[in-house]
This record gives sequence, C-alpha cells and structure tokens, in this order.
Amino acid sequence: MTNTAFNAQGAAGAATPHSGVRTILQWLESPMAPHPSEELPSLRAQVKAWHEVGGTPQQRALALDGLYARSAKVIADLLPELTELVLPVPRKSRRVVRSVLDLLQMLADNTLAMVEESDRTGAKDPNQALDLALWRSLNALAKQLMISHLIAAPAPTGVWQQLHQTYATARRLNLEAAVPRGQSKSLRHIYHAALLLGCAQPASLTAREVGFLSAYFDRFAQQIETVPAEAAAALAPGTFWVDPSRDAPALPVSRHQMAPSAAALDYFSCAGLGLLLKTQIAQLKTGTPAQEIGLPDLAGTPAGVGVLRRLAGRWSDPGKRRFHRRRQNYRTVLSTGIDGLWQLCKRGDAPDVELSSWMITNESPDGYALMHVSGKINSLSVGNVAAVRTGNDQNWQICIVRWAVSENPEHLELGLQILAPKAVAAVVAQPSGEGTEHLRVLVLPEIPSLRASQLLVVASGALIQQNEKLLLVIEDENLAVREVKSLGVDEQTGSVDIVSIEPDQKRF
Repeated sequence: MTNTAFNAQGAAGAATPHSGVRTILQWLESPMAPHPSEELPSLRAQVKAWHEVGGTPQQRALALDGLYARSAKVIADLLPELTELVLPVPRKSRRVVRSVLDLLQMLADNTLAMVEESDRTGAKDPNQALDLALWRSLNALAKQLMISHLIAAPAPTGVWQQLHQTYATARRLNLEAAVPRGQSKSLRHIYHAALLLGCAQPASLTAREVGFLSAYFDRFAQQIETVPAEAAAALAPGTFWVDPSRDAPALPVSRHQMAPSAAALDYFSCAGLGLLLKTQIAQLKTGTPAQEIGLPDLAGTPAGVGVLRRLAGRWSDPGKRRFHRRRQNYRTVLSTGIDGLWQLCKRGDAPDVELSSWMITNESPDGYALMHVSGKINSLSVGNVAAVRTGNDQNWQICIVRWAVSENPEHLELGLQILAPKAVAAVVAQPSGEGTEHLRVLVLPEIPSLRASQLLVVASGALIQQNEKLLLVIEDENLAVREVKSLGVDEQTGSVDIVSIEPDQKRF
C-alpha cells in the first residue's frame, strides 16, 4: 500500500513510508501566518496528516510535539478575540470557533491514540511519555469545553464523556498526580479545573467572565476535595457527582435523582473553595489588590467581585426553585441596556430604541425563557438589564438576563429574572472631577412580599462607592429632587450594579 504525504496546504501525493512525517517536520519550521485565524486551515491539515502518515515512533512523537505547541500558540493568540464576541456570535466568527474546536478534538484523539497503542502493545518506550500524552489530551478537551462556554454554545457531543474516560485512564495507570515534562500542573489539576468551570453554570456568564473563571480555576483547582459516596449527602451544598460513563458535566448532589442507580459515581466537594472565595472577596472589599492574592486582574473590578460573590453564593446556598415553570408559546417584545430602558420607562415608547421580537417558551411568576424570533439585538449579554412587554400591558417589566444559549448564528435563547413590574426613569447627580456628573438610572419599587427596599439600577462601576447619599432627579409631570441613602450593593455584573436604597425623608 502506498502511504500518503501532505504538503503545507494539505494536498496529498505518493510518498515513501517516512516522507509524510518528514513533510510535517519541515512545515513546522515555516513561519506562522500573520493572523492566527489564517494559520488554522494549514495547521488542521497537518494535524490530520499526522494521523494518517507513517514514520518511526520517535518521528511521530516529535512531529506531534511540534503540532501541539504550534496549536497552543495559535489558540492562545485567538482567545482574546473570542472573549470579546457578543451574542449571537456572527457566522464568520463561529466558523473560526468551529475550526478551533475541530483542531482541539484531533489533538485530543491523536495524543490519546499514542497512549492506547502503548497500552495495547505493552510497550514502555520512555520517548512516548504517557503522562504527557494524557495531559495533552485532557488539556485539549478542557479547552474545547471552555471555548464552547465562551460563545454560549452547548459542549460538543461526546467531549465530557471523553474527558471523564481519559482521566479514568490516567487513574488506572496511576498517572493522575503526575506533572509531565514541561508542564506546571498535574493531570488531576487540569481535570478538576474543567469540572469546576462546568459547575459554575457557564451559561450564566459572559465570555469575559468565562475567561476569568477559567484562569481562576486554573490557579485554585487544587481546592477540590474528593469525598466518599456515603459522606456526599451530608456535605451538600457545594458537593457534586460525576458519572464517568455519561456525556455530562458534574451535577450537584441536590440533583442526585438524575444519577443511574447502578453507576459508579465520583463525588467531590467545593466547600473549601467556597470558603476561600469568601475570604478573597473580603480582602478585595478592603482594598487588597487582586494580584497580591493571586487573582486575575478582573477580580479587582466590580464585575469580577460580582462573579466571585455569585459563585460563592451558589456553592454555599444554592436555594430551591420557588415556582413551577409553565410551557408557553406567545410573543413578546424586548429591549436591553440601561439607556434604552430609561427612554422606554420615561416615554412609554421611543422610536429610536431598538426592539426585537421573541417567543416566550416557558414562564413562572419570577421569570421567562425566551427564544429570539426577529429584530436587531443591542447590548445583549448575560448580566444586563432587559425590559419585556406582553399583550396590552403598557408597563415594561424590568428583568435581568440570567443565562444565554446559542447553538448557531440564527438561534438564541435567554433566561430572564423579573426584578420589578415597572420602573421610574431618573438621573443621579454626583460630583466628578469636572463638576457634576449626571447618570441615567432606573428606580425599581419595593415589592412587599419579596423586598422591603427600592432598587437602583446603574451602569457597572458608575457610582462613586464612597457615596452613601445620592441625589435623584425625576422628571415626570413635575420635576422632583429626592435625596436617598444607599443601603448596599445587592448585585454586581459586568453591565450593571443593583443597589438597595431608601428615601431619607419622603417616598417617591
């Protein structure tokens, strides 16, 4: 049989048995394309070629080393662009993401193939470095999951299962604690960091927040504590289970009813990491720089603190669903962003505010699940405020976007939590370096059965943190000026801060 060789563009031709792998080695010496996305087609062709060409085990290992290193460089250069994508991700960007995911899958399969071949033949060739091959396979699969989270897409089919089974192979070979040559983290650390990101409910995070938590877990994944099955229920909340045979992330013990009765499950606790999170949040609130306590830069911003606070809350007190959801199938219109909502609440309708049409697929008294039907979407991200209006209701319900899922450029689903049935458009006057700054804000009324105080919705980080008293200007039929007192920040996201307030004298 004639072997197949691939040139730099992936073209095939007749070759001697070793010329294919030599062609790959020669291509690896060529300079990279000016932009990482331009490098992807030829890089994918070479990785595919490696799977099909011959060569000695040493040659193939050397070629795979070079391909993996080059792929890691290309993907690292692309990640900042992927982190800045907005939903729904444009078709061109999604094609780039698909190429990256395909490349990572091939790398995961190729590196694992070396382990399986060694396991099958019983060879103990030190040149094959089984711990490094398994580490690379785990890392490629974890990167696939993280990039899928960045674009709010479901994980590629089979990736979670392959991740679990690759780690199971490492445990069977007693390599889970190994730190391979040239790496700084063990195989266990890579696996646990991927599990933690899946436990953080990535659909409820922006791309920037996914990148932030990915870096955070890469730093602190050793805080995971494995626990025996008989102790798992007593340690909940913050305890999760994994079924290595299923294509699914770790699930909280509170959802243990989803576990098959005959499955051998693995349990772990995030209690230690939850305590660490609370300590770090307290340090950040006292002014300790994020870098000083080993945190990514975003931790020093209101958005970063908000992410850490939400995560600590989920793992210490996940809560229970208060209301049942009901399936629905009716239309609503939606607008997002403080400026647009401010105009709608002030005027009722604003011709310069973009509205989009959505289908409500289910609802409960405290929120909706919606699917996009038509219309331009502006300022849409998890954590931003949105307003919906249904039927003949003249009021705009004020909501916050809790999660987003987008399987393709034409598909987008949102989960909205209702904050208030209506809002008052107001302006906050606060001193600035050049005089007085006027901020557009939304004032949400108190709801006796849910909260006793009013809420102020303002752009993230816009308020001076030291100001306990705020001056609100409300222009309705008459101009009203009210002084209110800040009771504290209820929630911080990358888009808005939600602050509890109460009037100093008179309600409005």
